[in-house]
Amino acid sequence: MTPAARPLLLLVFWVLAAPARPGSEGDGGCYAFSRPVILQGLTDNSRFRALCSRERLLASFGDNVVRLSTANTYSYQKVDIPFQEYMEQLLHPQDPNSLGNDTLYFFGDNNFTEWASLFRHYSPPTFGLLGTTPAYSFGIAGAGSGVPFHWHGPGFSEVIYGRKRWFLYPPEKTPKFHPNKTTLSWLRDTYPTLTPSARPLECTIQAGEVLYFPDRWWHATLNLDTSVFISTFLS
Repeated sequence: MTPAARPLLLLVFWVLAAPARPGSEGDGGCYAFSRPVILQGLTDNSRFRALCSRERLLASFGDNVVRLSTANTYSYQKVDIPFQEYMEQLLHPQDPNSLGNDTLYFFGDNNFTEWASLFRHYSPPTFGLLGTTPAYSFGIAGAGSGVPFHWHGPGFSEVIYGRKRWFLYPPEKTPKFHPNKTTLSWLRDTYPTLTPSARPLECTIQAGEVLYFPDRWWHATLNLDTSVFISTFLS
């Protein structure tokens, strides 16, 4: 996705994907199911952002035990450690030579009771899909970290701090990747060998922006900075 294409994608969303009346299915619903969309200015999460500063998070949740996942396609391994230990010892830039199963990543396995005091301040995008119930996944990760290609149901991903680069393929186009190699190593070793027609859709989501990812689209992520982010899964 080139920078020039980005405003067009935003404009198309505002024209076609405005909230539909309950029970209706128009062009907006069809578009939402078919293409990723970048959203700007939907909600004001300044309060949530303030609560997600390093100092605030450590003061509120430093003693909590969090569950980390390995940063490979299937997140085979889970490790429980104190949140403060993760922030102080594991939140560092990704080693490009490390394998996914050697990289621990805090995202998704949140205890909603323990984190409720934070999540209640988050305002998700106001758009939804009929017949779905939203669920949050909150994450914090170091620069160069990310998850290699995988797919799941539809949802939104918002960056609170930092920047997150996305690589996306439609369901019918399986990407070339190794499930235990990190996104950083894929970008270094595989991406340069791809022909233009074989390359993915790409975008970088800045703090305050939201990406809508459709159902079953392949995607890989790369945190360009130490990043705080939250996803709203709709399935």
